[in-house]
Order: sequence, then structure tokens, then C-alpha cells
Amino acid sequence: MTVYNHEYWMAKAIQLAKKGLYTTHPNPRVGCILVNGDQLIGQGFHLKTGEGHAEVNALADAKNNASDQIKGATAYVTLEPCSHQGKTPPCADALIKAGVSRVVFGMQDPNPEVSGRGLEKLKKAGIEVIGPVLEAECEALNLGFIKRMREGLPYVRVKLAMSLDGRTAMESGESQWITGSDARLDVQRLRAQSDAIVTGIGSVLTDNPSMTVRIDSDDQEADPKTVRQPLRVVMDTALSIVPEAKILYPTSQACVFSIEEEIEEEHLEVLKKKGVTVRFSPPGEDGRLDLLDAMEQLADAGINEVLLETGSELAGGFLQAGLVDEIVVYMAPKLLGSSARPLFQLPLETMDEAVELELKSVRQVGQDLRLVYQPTYLEDDEF
Repeated sequence: MTVYNHEYWMAKAIQLAKKGLYTTHPNPRVGCILVNGDQLIGQGFHLKTGEGHAEVNALADAKNNASDQIKGATAYVTLEPCSHQGKTPPCADALIKAGVSRVVFGMQDPNPEVSGRGLEKLKKAGIEVIGPVLEAECEALNLGFIKRMREGLPYVRVKLAMSLDGRTAMESGESQWITGSDARLDVQRLRAQSDAIVTGIGSVLTDNPSMTVRIDSDDQEADPKTVRQPLRVVMDTALSIVPEAKILYPTSQACVFSIEEEIEEEHLEVLKKKGVTVRFSPPGEDGRLDLLDAMEQLADAGINEVLLETGSELAGGFLQAGLVDEIVVYMAPKLLGSSARPLFQLPLETMDEAVELELKSVRQVGQDLRLVYQPTYLEDDEF
């Protein structure tokens, strides 16, 4: 079989994996294609945690379509088949039992404790293992899962809406609406693919947002019936959030980070009685929350992708801490003026301190532009 065919079928598996974009958390998005000769005999993807993995679903599909062709078939899987017992049995065992002759994988498991074990199990069973194939494309499916496994941190994506002159709100704080309805719908999809939405207490006190995912029933990309509401997280140093804040409801999906020494115990008890989770982080050098510690806690809780929707001060804090992996900017064709608020609050004074950004993509969304950047950090990750 040629390399071209390997890439062709892996690309098909990647498209399948994307069907789990909004539903698989905290598990990775995985797609699997089963091929015998040049004929597709089965396909599957992982939909949600606790349910069948992509390989198992592809094998079930093949049994319905062409059970006599599974033995000797080739499996194309975007992620190394798992070799351990979790909520479901090991996929490597399922492929061995089914009698496939070859497994082509997109990337190895990013968990350093298990990476390569599934592939070794397949090889010991006499199955030919080929890969990685389209590795970069397969990694792009699960940037958050990969970062959590390798670094113990979630992938942090900052969403910002700005005018053509780089302003995010009027001096008064008024910001609704800078962008058009198409861009706002695109933001809902960003929320839907995230495990957590993080904001600051300033934004909560100013706008009282709910920050829930609101997908229209006519949306062609996301099904509102299967989309899961992400955890809503508020960075609140002194625990000054009011119990009635919209972002706290439903309380089972809300979390507030504070500094323990800064809080009033009575207020803490009120929030706890409502079911709100309050986590504590130590103060940083500036006396505010240690954002790195907070992100490590979220990663430990299984959070892969964080969408940061906040004002310029907290956004700047995340950037200064070296925690921002991606910046998504929606730029509207309007001018807000020189007194309006900037994208980031950054203490920069000279040109050599400027933050370098790499443009990854740009496309038009309605009348707005959607620009995606990756920041380039200094070696010591400090400004």
C-alpha cells in the first residue's frame, strides 16, 4: 500500500475525529477507519467519555457492513490505540481479537507513562504497525489533551473582540456589541469545544455574564443536544463575587479561584451552601492570584482546553505568565477612538520588549475578521 493511500485514509479518520470536537472532554478526539484492500468496511469516532472508543465503534460498524472482511484489514487510527483498562476495555486488545493485519496510527499517546505501549502490544501480536502518518494534523485535534499529558497544563486560548484601532471597549466599559452576529456565533463554538471558560471578577461585576454555550438549533457545526456546558471559572482574589451572579448558575458547573488569606469566611460559606466550588491559589509576586497554580489545578481536574474571555488586565496577566497558547481576535470594521480600552494591559516601555506573535490563520466571519495568533515567548518566559 502506498504512502498516498495511508495519508488519504488517515485524512478520512481525522475528519471523523472532528465529529467529537464538542463532546469528548476530557477524553481526546479520535477517529478510526477500517479498510480491506481499497474498500472502506467500517468507520467510527469517539463521541463522549464512558462510551465506545473510535476503534471499537469502527469494528462494530464493520461487523454490520462486512464482518467477513475484518480479518486481515488495515485500521487507520488518529491516536495510538489504548493499552490499558479505563472506563472501556483496551482498544489494542479489540483490534488484536478482531484479526486486523495492520494498524496505521497518526500519533503516539502523549501520556509519557503509556506512550508506545499500545503499539508494542500490537507488534507482539504480529500486527504490522506503521506511523506516525499526518502527525501534525492529528496533534491539532487534541492540543489541550496533549499539553495536559506532557506539561500538566491546559491549552489556553484567549478570545478577544476589537475594533480596527485595537480597542476592546469604550472608556466607560461598554462593549456590546463590537462584532457582528456571525462572529458571536463563532465564539459560541469556541466555548463549546472548551472544557472551561475563564474570566476575571472585573468582567463579572461590570457585565454580569452567564458565559454559557448557546448553540442555535439550526447550526450546521454543533448539535445543541450533545454540546456539553463547560466549567465556568472566575479569578477572584478577594472572593468578592455576589452569590446571585449569573455565571455561578448552575452552581455545579461553576468554580471560583481566590487567595485564602483575602476572603471572608462567612461569604465563603454562603457560596459553598449554594454548591459553588471555591479553590485557593497562593498569591503571586504582585499579590494577585498565582495563575500558573490555578491552571495546574484545572489540569489536575481533567481540563484540556481553556477559553479565556476577560478584560485587558487579566488577559495581560496570562500573557506575562507565559500561559497563553493561542490568541483569537475578532476584528470589527469600526473605530472606537483613542480613549477606549486596549487589548492587553502590558507594562512595556521599549520596542525590544514588544511581544512577537505568529499569524496562524485569518478568515472573514460575516463583516469581521478572525485572526489566530501564537505568541512567541522569551526564553525565560518573562517580559
